[in-house]
Amino acid sequence: MKRFALFIAAALLVCLPAVAQKTEAMKGKTLVVYFSATGNTERVAKMIATAAQADLYKIQPAKDYTSADLDWHNKSSRSSVEMNDAKARPELSGSVSNWADYTTVYLGYPIWWDQAPRIINSFIESYDFSGKVVIPFATSGSSSISHSAQELKKTYPSINWQKGKLLNGVTQTDISNWIQK
Repeated sequence: MKRFALFIAAALLVCLPAVAQKTEAMKGKTLVVYFSATGNTERVAKMIATAAQADLYKIQPAKDYTSADLDWHNKSSRSSVEMNDAKARPELSGSVSNWADYTTVYLGYPIWWDQAPRIINSFIESYDFSGKVVIPFATSGSSSISHSAQELKKTYPSINWQKGKLLNGVTQTDISNWIQK
């Protein structure tokens, strides 16, 4: 019986920090932040906001992307040039009001060249993520989220990143089930 009690005590010591972190994140508000060039990521972001009862914020570039800008076959297109330059930081238009009120941030983006678009870096570098839990999500025609999420974690190690998810062709039920986990 003593061994069982010690086992339970040890299990609680291991689990309590994770529960406390999740509880702390739940105290504040939730924000779904996303960049969407063609509407796919926007559709998913709106479903997440509904499921999480969260506020929604669209990352807007100072200069909108045109079809020609998004032509990944053209090495001179705006998106190709940005993605080939790790230091590129497209200028943003607008800002999140009441950023300090949010403790949980879902961060969404399309995957470009197996990475998050550089405008995501612009956004991250414009805000203080201290005390926030960040959950990435992405849409893609052919890539998984794993490389882009790893790159974000490596570039911004002080952010409390949680496991992300690729959300192609999902339904509101799929999103709700993911959010509840």
